[in-house]
Amino acid sequence: MAQFILPTLFALFLWWFSTGAIFFLDGLPQRTFKWSLLGAGLLTLAAFHFMRQSAQDVSLNGAYVAFASGLLVWGWQEISFYMGFLTGPRKHACEEGCGGWRHFGHALLVSLHHELSILVCGAAVVAVTWDAPNQLGLWTYLTLCCMHQSARLNVFLGVRNLNAEFLPAHLGYLRSFMKQAPINLLFPISVTAGTAVLAWFVQRAAAAEPTSFEAVSFAFLSALLALAVLEHWVLILPIPFQKLWNWSLKSRQFGRGVSNDGLEAALALVKSISARRT
Repeated sequence: MAQFILPTLFALFLWWFSTGAIFFLDGLPQRTFKWSLLGAGLLTLAAFHFMRQSAQDVSLNGAYVAFASGLLVWGWQEISFYMGFLTGPRKHACEEGCGGWRHFGHALLVSLHHELSILVCGAAVVAVTWDAPNQLGLWTYLTLCCMHQSARLNVFLGVRNLNAEFLPAHLGYLRSFMKQAPINLLFPISVTAGTAVLAWFVQRAAAAEPTSFEAVSFAFLSALLALAVLEHWVLILPIPFQKLWNWSLKSRQFGRGVSNDGLEAALALVKSISARRT
């Protein structure tokens, strides 16, 4: 199994670093967002180019390129949403007491453009990998897409840990579509289905010829899906998983000037000096 260690570590690092980088960029002042989106857009175009090239390459190098390309393409979806460029026509919180299908409709409206973008981008991934021997870029994108949608639905229906602190200030209204509850009925289905597919990925990786393209490809997908299933469990278990990205939240201190606590302390000091003079 030693041949699976490098692909797994590669997948872990890309997942951890790319997630943190998105959080970091989302926390910067909004005047930087257009440049971040432009940079992400250029990376995405490059990712599509390399995904198309690697689609005909079933070597180990082709597997690494296809996996990284699929992850980068998905990253653009995350950046465009959390920076507020592609969200939805509704940009305000739900009223108190709103529930049921009406509430679900409102939740869909706050991310409608994002969901459509996922579909369009997915169609583009299918197009550049169509009938090609290397489909890892497509499978990477689909894995991220399915588990992302599952996590979003679970947060909407109710989980213990919402991790709302990772939401940037300009998307604060999304908190009204996040429900805190011990668990919901969808959660067992999500983790069971994810674990079943993960077991199939692992079985395919173990059955393939060691160091072959198939073995490395399924090792990548196994690592990625295992992380996604773990992220689901973190939604209901008391695990401080978010500490992995505490470094990325430091960007939210930039451009804010003096904090409220600091301002209050400064005002108190001015008042104290004035009182002494009088």
